[in-house]
Amino acid sequence: MIKYKPLPVCGERSFSIDYKNNCFLKDGRPFQYISGSIHYSRIPRYYWKDRLAKMYMAGLNAVQIYVPWNYHEAVHGVHNFTGDRDLEHFLSLANDTGLLVILRPGPYICAEWEMGGLPAWLLEKPNILLRSADTDYVEAVSNWLAVLLPKVKPWLYTNGGNIISVQVENEYGSYYACDYNYMRHLRTLFRFFLGEDTVLFTTDGNTDKEMSCGTLEGLYATVDFGTDVNITKAFDRQRRFEPHGPLVNSEFYTGWLDHWGDQHAVVDTQKVSRVLAEMLSMGANVNMYMFEGGTNFGYWNGADHDNRFRSVVTSYDYNAPLTEAGDPTEKLLAIRDVIKLFRDVPSGPMPPATPKFGYGFVTLSKVGNISSLLNILSPQGPVKSQYPLTFEQMKQYYGYMLYRTTLPRDLSEPTPLISPLNGVHDRAYVSVNGEYQGLLERDTTLVINVTGRQGDTMDILVENMGRVNFGSKINDYKGLVSNLILGKYVLTDWEIYPLDIDGAIAGRWPHSDSRHPLPGLQREPSSGPVFYTGTLQPIGLAWDTFLKLIEWTKGQVWINGVNLGRYWPARGPQQTLYVPGPLLSTSQPNNITVLELEKAPAHLQVLFMDRPQLDSPVLKRDLAKQRLPTHPAPPGDTQTRFQQMYYS
Repeated sequence: MIKYKPLPVCGERSFSIDYKNNCFLKDGRPFQYISGSIHYSRIPRYYWKDRLAKMYMAGLNAVQIYVPWNYHEAVHGVHNFTGDRDLEHFLSLANDTGLLVILRPGPYICAEWEMGGLPAWLLEKPNILLRSADTDYVEAVSNWLAVLLPKVKPWLYTNGGNIISVQVENEYGSYYACDYNYMRHLRTLFRFFLGEDTVLFTTDGNTDKEMSCGTLEGLYATVDFGTDVNITKAFDRQRRFEPHGPLVNSEFYTGWLDHWGDQHAVVDTQKVSRVLAEMLSMGANVNMYMFEGGTNFGYWNGADHDNRFRSVVTSYDYNAPLTEAGDPTEKLLAIRDVIKLFRDVPSGPMPPATPKFGYGFVTLSKVGNISSLLNILSPQGPVKSQYPLTFEQMKQYYGYMLYRTTLPRDLSEPTPLISPLNGVHDRAYVSVNGEYQGLLERDTTLVINVTGRQGDTMDILVENMGRVNFGSKINDYKGLVSNLILGKYVLTDWEIYPLDIDGAIAGRWPHSDSRHPLPGLQREPSSGPVFYTGTLQPIGLAWDTFLKLIEWTKGQVWINGVNLGRYWPARGPQQTLYVPGPLLSTSQPNNITVLELEKAPAHLQVLFMDRPQLDSPVLKRDLAKQRLPTHPAPPGDTQTRFQQMYYS
């Protein structure tokens, strides 16, 4: 049994910066933190305690957390701090575990999170300048911080809690605006709500430009960098902006993120250990980003836009010391060995990995294509508009929306459908009279050919693949953000259907909603956006598992009403979706709903595995040499086919 040392709540408590001796002072004594980043928004509440315990047993004395504004205020003026969004419960668990907290409340967080944590409803103001002194933006930020900061104030270390420092904004020096008036306004807000004695800090990249634009007098300047830099030069840069005080690397990268189409990122364990040891030996305070990454459930993944739009994958495993499912790795054990050289590490065993199970194959049935289900998915009906409206104009911020019009003339020959201004954000699935014709993709595929007759119905399902979370393009509007041209005609007279897919599935559609009986379920796959459904029968276990959609193309998965996120094995690298055990029932059938956007395989099977596969099949052929699952192959399948499907 692990014995924690909860943080003391009695006596005089203080946390400050000793500029004379270049260190932090905790209760009047020199203090060095060794921290790790963990995001409560990417981990089911059920597992928060387990993850914090593993961080504590690794030797950490602090954790660093972001507060995603859009996670708590997805709808303007509606604040949610319950369930998986219960920030104060997470702070309490960390406190009970004996971990201090470094809080990063934004309002912008980046974090490879949707729009960097900024709520999409900000974009209802079409000319808003985010992360600046723009009046509309500042008003929204001020209202949000007036809700958030009073909630965290009791958790400040000086007030008996465990928050030792609070970041203002996030890597602001990397943003083009460089608006010091905005930063001054934030400083005023944080001081007003948290008091003059709270340690406020900034974090910026390891360049002069970033440190120049991101720092401000009265906010302690820290730096971030990974394993591939000269440590002395990086801390010398911090010293130029903070001549005195503790050395701090607020984001020491233990791994890295993946975009769809990337190779799975890996950062060498020996490099992480070596650089960590060097920093700690210098007396530096270090936060490891990430210590556990977790999962971009639902629609919460972000995106980057450099030369083109690149969406972040569902897994945020990050090649971190704890895996996406919270399991200890060799990297974690190596980090613990380094920490042992500098401070006492709690005695006792590391909490084990959570149990995993491969439940095997489930065969799904076709429900129907989206166009045939609009009365269920969009019960309020369409909005009519001469020209397309964006997601933001329709006040549907995430997921999918359907645009419908009619063909203006006969198209007996293939005719180009063009997005001339690159106005599909981010993927559009095109059907005519229910027949799938192909897709348009932002920055990649701006023209497809379609056929049909005058008056035929053209449906365009547009997918928001996650808003840009970093850089100058975070004003990332979604949907059809400019006109489409068919041949020489500008398409007009649209019916636009906001789709509440998550609401319908949370209401137990398509499995048991008697108000919306299903059409006859079919076994044959179809092309284009189609729903499929099935059930994983209970076996008395509710262990973590990993869902592999072999030969499926791209789409979204829900289990028991919970949105697991996006799959895209055809592009990779991620091949499986993490299914936390607490989502599963041990006694009732577990409902599976799949929205396949392009083409399902003929077998219509999905597979629940006992391990993840986060890189492309081509890179992991040697998996076939590893153990097979103990449960039998599905009826009608040979063991050879089972093995090929399981490991390919």
